[in-house]
Amino acid sequence: MDYGNEFGKQLGNRNDYVALTKVEAQSYNEANISIIKFLTNQQKIPGVYVTLNKPYMTVKEELKKQGVNQDLIIFIDAISQTTGGKLEKTDDCLFIGSPENLSDISLSMDQAVMAIPSEQKFIFFDSLNTLLMYNSPATVAKFIHFLSGKMRIWKVKGIIVSLQKESNKELIDELTQFCDLTVEFGGKP
Repeated sequence: MDYGNEFGKQLGNRNDYVALTKVEAQSYNEANISIIKFLTNQQKIPGVYVTLNKPYMTVKEELKKQGVNQDLIIFIDAISQTTGGKLEKTDDCLFIGSPENLSDISLSMDQAVMAIPSEQKFIFFDSLNTLLMYNSPATVAKFIHFLSGKMRIWKVKGIIVSLQKESNKELIDELTQFCDLTVEFGGKP
């Protein structure tokens, strides 16, 4: 499945939006790369990739292998320090201490969005499930409510990724009200 084009179809004519994207675990990596490729290569939109799951260098290498235009991406890495990874200062990545530190994540996204001179831009937030490992469901719900409001103020295309899991159903149902649409890839609707 071409997740990027399917994502584009489901967006329709929306310009600025907050999309909750639910992905099956086995399709997770492919869907993320495909959506990023759709935004950067096809639509030529610069943006911010917030990674809570994999270190910046791993994500960057995966995107490079798939031919994604990384010149258009500023990364925010909230996992490398937690896992003991190397944090080398770089022009295209802001490092955060932990996925637990929501205020630092928010401040970094604000800085990164403001650093992009383009009128059109995106924020790709990967992933809700990792936030839930470090924060309570109530805290995550408040943060996503806050984040969706910020995305609207910034006038960006917001993509929030979540794995499709029965255990998150109540939280996902709550978060759906903060988003303009829910895009589902595989599994049960």
